[in-house]
Amino acid sequence: MIKLFCIGKNKDASLRKLEDEYKKRLSAFDKVEVIEFKDEPDVHSEREKEAQKIKETEGARVLEKIKNDDFVILLDLHGKMVTSETFSKLRSGWSASSRPLVFVIAGSLGPSQALVSRADYRWKLSDLTFTHIMCRVLVLEQVYRSFMIEKGRHYHK
Repeated sequence: MIKLFCIGKNKDASLRKLEDEYKKRLSAFDKVEVIEFKDEPDVHSEREKEAQKIKETEGARVLEKIKNDDFVILLDLHGKMVTSETFSKLRSGWSASSRPLVFVIAGSLGPSQALVSRADYRWKLSDLTFTHIMCRVLVLEQVYRSFMIEKGRHYHK
């Protein structure tokens, strides 16, 4: 089982279509579920205390849904960047443990310290900056690519 926990809703129709396409492709390999969590308005996020409170509130919502046996992969700017081939090997190993894989994309202010502490692996997609909605598609695409690499299919060039 693969779950993608996301702070905020995907309101972009074209990105929703891409998200749905990769969920459909992934269904050949595993059950996939995308779960959206309410994001907090960040009207005073420039204030450190307010930003911290927002991250903690959003993080708490996600942590309520994470189970003890879930293997949590947190998308994190301070995580480790890996190649698609390395990610495929990692994902394959994580899947072999029979623990559900839960990918977490935190809100626009980043993850709470509690989410960072709960993460089993911290993954940095890129040094580039992407919107959180784009990250959803990128994560699903990389998970799909990892299965294609593992199966020796032609998709990965």
